Amino acid sequence: MSKSLITALIVVALDAIGLGLIMPVVPALLNEFVPAEQTAFHYGVFLSLYAFMQVFCAPVLGRLSDRYGRRIILLVSFLGATIDYSIMAAAPVLWVLYIGRIISGVTGATGAIAASIIADTTKQEERARWFGFMGACFGAGMIAGPAIGGVLSDISVHAPFVAGALLNAIAFCLVAFLLPKTPSQPPEGQPAKINLFEGFRFNFAVQGLASFFALFFLMQLIGQAPAALWVIYGEQRLNWDIGTAGVSLAVFGAAHTFVQAVLTGTLSKRLGDRGVLLLGMGADMCGFLLLAFITQSWMAVFSGTGPIPGAIQELQQQIFTEWLPTSGFEYAELPDIELYLDANPQNAQFQIWLPIRAK
Repeated sequence: MSKSLITALIVVALDAIGLGLIMPVVPALLNEFVPAEQTAFHYGVFLSLYAFMQVFCAPVLGRLSDRYGRRIILLVSFLGATIDYSIMAAAPVLWVLYIGRIISGVTGATGAIAASIIADTTKQEERARWFGFMGACFGAGMIAGPAIGGVLSDISVHAPFVAGALLNAIAFCLVAFLLPKTPSQPPEGQPAKINLFEGFRFNFAVQGLASFFALFFLMQLIGQAPAALWVIYGEQRLNWDIGTAGVSLAVFGAAHTFVQAVLTGTLSKRLGDRGVLLLGMGADMCGFLLLAFITQSWMAVFSGTGPIPGAIQELQQQIFTEWLPTSGFEYAELPDIELYLDANPQNAQFQIWLPIRAK
């Protein structure tokens, strides 16, 4: 196992722990700046701001990592995350909190670069296995992070952000001292200018890709809803404290990981990919309906939003990692098609940006 692969897996785990640390406490932090009735709105803005910046900046960071090397962009990413967590830990007013989140979104490319490192340093037949290891590291971090964040919140609502800054600083040092410097190898004829808006110009050269992306978009839209609302929902509907919310997120992550590791393969063999997709969609629908009416914490266990819908999310990842990384990295060599594979740090699933052609 190469030093680059070990470093990539470690930093993915540290990044996931840092993300999980703050998930239970962000609403409580926002309560220090806005009235309680406005917390949900600002929480949505807070979460969306990072994703909005990623839409524009993630493809560009991926291109820059191809041109200048993975190591330097990964260092920039962890430096930005360290600054972000530090700002959030000490933010005196709301707009400063948002500035920190913008910085994190602009520089956030940890998962994307880690995936690129794996692609660079593994053989094609080993790539899916290493992507699986990467997903496992991220999953483990997302299990540990919320639980630790809930415990640290007993010290202070700012403590998880301080811990997140320290973890990203550690990851920065690991990359600086352990990850070998990769040479910059700009593709032949690579134009000097990169356009932030060219990530929106899609060239669906693969038949059926448009509908595939539409399905992926809808599943992502549905999948983000519980993650975005879970903490506030638990606090307002079930009277959870921060610690309980953190434990619930950890349990959710553990159940999701169990489904990915144990159930999905069996279900896929028995029902087929289409059957698992339909089962996951039906489970999502039932789970959301149950969540709309539960009144006790124990009822959330039977909502189905943790285990069964994990199957559909795992199936998405399986499709993208088995189909596109094998054909996609080949397409990336063609003159008119460029595939940028980005591991989303929010849920460790793959996003595809294509093409990113600069004029």
